Amino acid sequence: MTRRWLDPVTLSGTRVVLEPLAEAHVAGLARACDDGELWRHWYTLVAKPDAMDAYVEQALRQQQEEGALPFAVRHAVSGELIGCTRFFRVDEDNRRLELGHTWYAQSHQRSGINSECKLLLLGHAFDDRDAIAVELRTHWHNRQSRQAIARLGAKQDGVLRNHTVSPGGIYRDTVVFSIINQEWPAVRQNLRYLLERGGG
Repeated sequence: MTRRWLDPVTLSGTRVVLEPLAEAHVAGLARACDDGELWRHWYTLVAKPDAMDAYVEQALRQQQEEGALPFAVRHAVSGELIGCTRFFRVDEDNRRLELGHTWYAQSHQRSGINSECKLLLLGHAFDDRDAIAVELRTHWHNRQSRQAIARLGAKQDGVLRNHTVSPGGIYRDTVVFSIINQEWPAVRQNLRYLLERGGG
């Protein structure tokens, strides 16, 4: 079997464990997205609990066909599944990828979970896989996500106007951020600082 640039890997921290996404995660992720009814936010694409099996199936298909690497996010202390995240739009030749499809149960937001997840994921991309750039995108109206991405130390590259059309027919303006390899040491230091302060 040919080795891919991004092979499934488990990444562990003190708050979270990022596990390669599998069908066995469906029930736990359905409970996680019900915490805060995350699918009701019109500017995000989180599956409803009864559609989580299709969501996981699509992510695994993207992994098989496009080299993506989806993760289930597990709370390290309780053992509960609390969200998802994913590397995708993988460009191995240019050592670039996108980090997204990220969501967490509402009770674990603003708790340091996202900062540690990003520390683990970006460390894997830059330190283990020698990426030169990691891109992060979000909806223009998702102000919480835009603030969280900027707080990481990512730079805003621009806004893609009328970038996509939602299932409801609404045009999405997509805000594009990135972190490049030369910036990673400062971003890593910032993430560690945020975590040491007890949050992020």
